[in-house]
Order: sequence, then structure tokens, then C-alpha cells
Amino acid sequence: MPTSTVEDYLKQIFLAQQARVDQPVPTSRIAASLNVSQASATTMVKALAQAGLVRYRRYAGALLTTAGRDVATGVLRRHRIVELFLVRVMGMSWSEVHQDAELLEHVISDRLLARIDAMLGHPSFDPHGDPIPTLEGTVPSPHSTCLLECVPGQVAVIARVLDQRADFLRQLELQRLFPGTPIRVQARSDAALTIAITTSSAAPVELSFRDAGRIMVYSAVPSAQPDRGGDAGR
Repeated sequence: MPTSTVEDYLKQIFLAQQARVDQPVPTSRIAASLNVSQASATTMVKALAQAGLVRYRRYAGALLTTAGRDVATGVLRRHRIVELFLVRVMGMSWSEVHQDAELLEHVISDRLLARIDAMLGHPSFDPHGDPIPTLEGTVPSPHSTCLLECVPGQVAVIARVLDQRADFLRQLELQRLFPGTPIRVQARSDAALTIAITTSSAAPVELSFRDAGRIMVYSAVPSAQPDRGGDAGR
């Protein structure tokens, strides 16, 4: 079985590949995401290449092999199901579950994960709107756009929060902005770099362009919306 360190590397490479549309991931980016030195990241990536989990090319970076991708999506599946369990069943806030899920993703058994998955109704999304990989390793990719691209008068539904730092999630929690929340864009100021939105359950909210750029939305309600776990902000 892969060690937790191997799983962490493969998961971060997978996430980076998604952002880079399956282009090689530089070791500098891997090092930054894992908070390790570039020398350590390079050494580890070479070891992963020898194990057949990545393809590595100097100066270009690393790409997951099929075997590496299977490990990465398995870890990601465990992480996101655990996050939803901690929010929906344990009553934790969506801003505090990441670190616990980081630990549990490496130790939870397949049998227990299957029971939790069934208990939750085989969800497709975690509390932040991130898609949960299937047992076969397929990662759903529902069509969504960035809130920053929306225009005044547009109606949308929050799909996903890309920035999952605790302080940002707590801010959205106070503003009642969770995946699945319908919104309407009221105004946009290119001079002030702000976008104003309203929801049915909260006062108007003004977001900076930077914050709006961290939120993805559906222009219409999708067939399977992200699961907030009852109330992601509990």
C-alpha cells in the first residue's frame, strides 16, 4: 500500500493537472502545494517515477500514470466523503474539516468508507462543491463558470468554492453563501473592483473581484447540485 506521503504527492499532482489541463506539473509547484523544498519534491517525484506512478521529465515536471491516477482519485474520494460526513453527521463547520479529512483519508478502510458513502446517499459533491470521484475513478465535471464573469441581472446558483482556506470559508459562512445557494447579480463596479449579489435569505453582499474569482456558479440549477450537508455552516 502507498504511504501517506506518496498519497499526498499523487493527490496534489492530480489536482494540479486538473488546473493545468493535464499538462506536466513542475516540481516547484508540487513543492509549494506540500510546503516542502523543491529538492525534496524532485527526489520524491523521481522515486514515484521509478515506481511507475508518474512520468517525469526534467525541466517539464510530472504527469500521473494510470496507476498513479487510480491512487490519487482514491485518496481524493476518501477525503471528500469524509469532509461531507464531518459536516452533515458530526455537525462540524465546512471551514474546519479539511485538516481532519487530511488525516483520515490515509487510514479509513474501504469497508467503512463504503458504509459512510451509503449512509450519505452516495453523494456527488462535498460541502465545498468539489466533485467526489466515483469508485471507478471518474471525476464528475459539471459545467460551471466563475462568478466574476457574471453580469448584472444574471441569476445563478453557487456551485463550488475554490479557495478553501478557513478564513475565507468563515466569511462566506457569515454571508450564507454555500454551494446550492441561488443568487442574483445586482451590480458590478470595474472602478471599485466589486460585484454585488443578493440571495433569498441574506442582505445584499458586496464581494471583491478577488473573492468573486474564487466562487464558481451554475447559470441554471443542475440536475445534481453540490450537497451542503444540511447546513455547511453549522
